[in-house]
Amino acid sequence: MNTRKTLRTNEKGHLEIGGCDATELAEKFGTPLYVMDEQYIRDMCRVYRETIAGSYGGNGLVLYASKAFSCMAVYKIAAQEKVGIDVVSGGELYTAVKAGFPAENIYMHGNNKLRQELEYALECGVGTIVVDAYSELDMLDLMAADRGKTQDILLRVNPGVEAHTHHFIQTAKTDSKFGFSLADGSAEKITEYALRKKNIRLRGYHCHIGSQIFEKQSFRLAADKMMAFMAEMKKKHGFCADKLNLGGGYGIWYTDEDAKISSAEYALYLEAVIEEIKAKAKEYGLREPCLLIEPGRSVVGEAGVTLYTVGAIKEIPGIKKYVAVDGGMFDNPRYALYQAKYTAVLANRMNDKADDIVTVAGKCCESGDIVCANVRIPKANSGDILAVLSTGAYNYSMASNYNRNLIPPVVLAKEGKAEYIVKPQTYEDIIRNDVIPEYLK
Repeated sequence: MNTRKTLRTNEKGHLEIGGCDATELAEKFGTPLYVMDEQYIRDMCRVYRETIAGSYGGNGLVLYASKAFSCMAVYKIAAQEKVGIDVVSGGELYTAVKAGFPAENIYMHGNNKLRQELEYALECGVGTIVVDAYSELDMLDLMAADRGKTQDILLRVNPGVEAHTHHFIQTAKTDSKFGFSLADGSAEKITEYALRKKNIRLRGYHCHIGSQIFEKQSFRLAADKMMAFMAEMKKKHGFCADKLNLGGGYGIWYTDEDAKISSAEYALYLEAVIEEIKAKAKEYGLREPCLLIEPGRSVVGEAGVTLYTVGAIKEIPGIKKYVAVDGGMFDNPRYALYQAKYTAVLANRMNDKADDIVTVAGKCCESGDIVCANVRIPKANSGDILAVLSTGAYNYSMASNYNRNLIPPVVLAKEGKAEYIVKPQTYEDIIRNDVIPEYLK
C-alpha cells in the first residue's frame, strides 16, 4: 500500500484515514462513502506553491485543476493555501464563486465554451480565459466591448508532445480536439488574429500534454517547444508573452505498477521544468515568463478513499470470483472508461493475509459494472468494509445517477475528525426535476 502519515493501519488492524478509523466512518456515515484527507490536499498545494517560490522567485501561480474534484470546500482550501484554480464549465465557476473564491485567480478553460458561460465569466470578473477557438475569440471580444472592458486571455496551443499514458487522456496528440497546433502553423495564425482584437489582451499561452504522466522528459520537452514558439512570436510579430501555462498531468500511485512519488519528488518534476524555462529564456533572450501549472489529480487523487460494504460473493469455479459492493460505476466509472487499475483492501481486516484474487463488481444492471479487476485481498465476507484507494480524482466528479442510484456523499477527514463536505443524496433528489405532462395524469 502507498503509505503516508495520514493513511495507515491502526492498532485495531483497521484502515485509518486522516486519523479516522475507516470502519467507524462507514458506521457513522454509511457506504458507499468518499473520504478525502484534508491534510494531504493542503500538503500537495504547498509543495507546488513553495517550489515556485523557492526555485522561480515566486514568479508564478499554482492553479488547482478543479475538474479532478470540485465542491465548495475544496475551493475554500485552495484559497486558504494561496493557490488559484482553473474551471472548465459554468457549474465549476458557479461553485467557486459561491465559495467566495477570488475571481482574479480563476482561469477558465474549455474547447467549446457556451455563450452563457462566457457571459457569466465576464460578469464574475474571471481573471483569465483560455481561448480554444476562433469563434470563442470573436464572441469574447464583442462581449468585452459591450461591457467596456478588456479581457485577459491565454491561447491554448498543442505542442505535439507524446505523453506515455492512456490514449483517451493524451491531450496533445496531433488529432486532439484541444488547442492550436504548433506544427501546422495554426498557433501562429491565431496569435496574429488575437493581437488584432481591441477588447482582448493576449498574455501568453497554455498547453497540456496529458494526464497520469511519470516522465520528466515529456514536461521538459513541452517547455522547450513552448519557449521556442514564444521566441518566434517575439521575433516575427513583436509579441512578448509574459505568461506560460504548462498545465498539469503529474502521475499518481494507483497500484504497485505505478511509481510511488513522494512530495519531494513532485517538487523535482516542477524544478526540472523551471530549470528548462530559465535556460531557454536565456538562450532566446526572453524575459522569464510567469509560470502557471495546473495540478489536479496529484493534489487530490491519493487524498481520496472510497468505502464500500461487501454484499454478494459469487465464484465461477476455475474462472473468476466476484465480490459485489454497494457502489459501482455510478460512483466510479473509470474502469468502464479506461480499464483503470486500483488497489483494494479490507478496511476492517488490514492485517489479514491478502491471498484471494477477485474482481470487485458494482450493483448496476450492467455487465461492465466493475470497480476493479483482479485485485488481491483477504477472503471477503458479506458485511466487510472494502476500501478502494486513490479515488480522490475523477471519481466524485464523474459520478452519475445511473440506474437511479444515489451519488455517495463526501466527508473531509483531518486529525481524527470528519464531516460532510457533500451531503448524501435522497430519492427525493433523484426525482426533483421530473415532470409528468398533463396528458399523462
